[in-house]
This record gives sequence, structure tokens and C-alpha cells, in this order.
Amino acid sequence: MTDRIAIIGFGNIANAIITPLLDKKLLQPENVYCVVNSEKSLENLKKNYKHNINIYRSGSKESKIIWDCQYKLLSIKPQQFNDISEFHYVKNKDNLIISILAGVSINKLKQKFPNHKCVRVVTNIPIIVGKGLTGITWGETITDDQKLITRKLFQNTSKIYELTEDYLDIFLALTSSGPAIIALIIEALSDGGLSGGLQKNLSEELVIEMILGTINLIKELKLSTSELKNLVTSPGGTTISALRVLEKKSIRSALIESIVSASNRSREFR
Repeated sequence: MTDRIAIIGFGNIANAIITPLLDKKLLQPENVYCVVNSEKSLENLKKNYKHNINIYRSGSKESKIIWDCQYKLLSIKPQQFNDISEFHYVKNKDNLIISILAGVSINKLKQKFPNHKCVRVVTNIPIIVGKGLTGITWGETITDDQKLITRKLFQNTSKIYELTEDYLDIFLALTSSGPAIIALIIEALSDGGLSGGLQKNLSEELVIEMILGTINLIKELKLSTSELKNLVTSPGGTTISALRVLEKKSIRSALIESIVSASNRSREFR
């Protein structure tokens, strides 16, 4: 896939991206150079990570080796962005930064890493189980080989969409903030079952299975959401009664505004 790659920050998402590639031997452990911010993270990875990759503490003399790697996956927290800078001796314009930092624009990446080409990526938490959604925006003068390597990083664990940067904020809002909104909906519906006398675990299981079944029905029969709603809504029945309450409580508007708010928040990081 590539000779060497540096991983700057190794949280859940970076782990989900890199580990399947190591499992499938698309990357070799000796060619992966990882930098973490804390001594605790360093010791935890050295003790528990199943692949024998190179791991260094941020700021250590040894960690400077990451700047010799042509490809770098930037996966630190956005609030740590100002604490990192490329070393002055990095002069190879073929070096590539692949950033998965929420809201950090291509322009900010170029300013921070002037001796790198930059790619901005948005991915979401289901990537951990190989069901992610990944949006990619290419910076200027990215080569075909660099695009191929970038795609290979994500294609094993997510479905890839190539978008202009103008669409990444709303992509992030829908796909990265969306799972938390779905979790809230699952929790609320299962509490509804609880109020009707079901045990919490059973109620939550029923909600999750109902959602999975509904999604499969929509996909397999190629139904629109309106068509599905009409399938289960009869005149004067239970479903229209439930939908009427939701409309009176402006749930539809609240969900729309939640996505708009998340998108606007993402733009504030630019």
C-alpha cells in the first residue's frame, strides 16, 4: 500500500482506520509510526495493542521520525491543532497530510503545514465496525497515487464520498453528529416502552431491531420514506396518533435544526 505512514494521534477512529489494514497485511507494523500525546496512552498502546507498531510520545526526540514519512494521518483532537507544527527540515512537496479533524479547513491545514499537500477527511464512528461513511476533499495538486493511497486507508471500513469542501460541514453534521441523535431517539423510544411496562433491556432491543428492520425494508424494496409511512399508517389508527403527537411537538423541525446547528458549529472551526 505504502512504505511508511505516520499516525499523529491514535484514538478510536485512527485505530479503526489502521488496524484492519494491519490485520489484512496491507500495512506492515514496522512501517507504521505512531505519536500519542500522553504517557498513559503510550504505555497502554505498547501493552495492549495487538500489532507491534512504532509508538512514540509527542515531543520526544524519537518522535521526529514521523516527519520522514511521506504519508501522515492527522487524528488529534481539534483543540490540539495549534500545538502541532511541521519541522523546518521537511521540504519534500510530495509529503501528504490526511486530516480527519472536524471543521479544520484545507486552508488552515496548508497554513499549518506549508511543506505538505493536504487532504481533508470527515468520517464517522460506525467506521469502528466497518460501517463508516467517509467524505474526502482533495487539496490542490494531489496526485493520482496520493488519491489512491488515501482511498485505500478508508475503503476497507467505510463507504467513500468525494465532495467539495463546501459540503463537508453538512456531511459532518449528518454522518458524524447523526449517530448521537439516533442514540437519543433510541433511548427516548425505549423509555416509551419502559413507560408501558417493558423491561428497559427488552424495550431497547426491540427499538434497535425495529430500526434495523425498517432500514432493510426501505433499502431492499427501494421505498421512499413517504411510501413506508403510508404502509403502516391507517385512518384513525395508532400510528397516525403517534405521528400527530410528534408533529404537534415540532420534532421534525427540531431534528432539522439540530443538523443545521451542527453544520454551523463545524464552520466555526475553520
